[in-house]
Amino acid sequence: MNAPAKDLGEGSGRDEVQGHSTPEQKGQKFAGTDNPRHLRAIPALLNRPLPREHGDRAAGCSNFPDLIAELRRRGLEIPCKRVPDRDRDGFPIKRGVYYLTADDRRKLIRWMNARNRLKVGAGVTALLFGENP
Repeated sequence: MNAPAKDLGEGSGRDEVQGHSTPEQKGQKFAGTDNPRHLRAIPALLNRPLPREHGDRAAGCSNFPDLIAELRRRGLEIPCKRVPDRDRDGFPIKRGVYYLTADDRRKLIRWMNARNRLKVGAGVTALLFGENP
């Protein structure tokens, strides 16, 4: 027979807003990515904050926090705000919701613009010179 779980009190000892960036990352440029899961998660995060479960579905992965950690290593902050919610059994929980900071949005828009210029530039070169991009 299993013993009942101990009541550990409110929360799990974590801060209400979790960000794992270092001061160096704050000024760091987004390194970019060509990972398909990142490329699906980024527009979803630009659209709205995402709880873990929604992030799993949007990115097509089963470990959204790990995907977020990868994006953080590439130069984004992507904090996680813990918001009160209820689990499927009606018990109170704190659900993690990932969101982009204003600085993250600027980095991503700058990266997306540069990425699109490269694609367009390569396409124009191929049209003019008959090369494969």
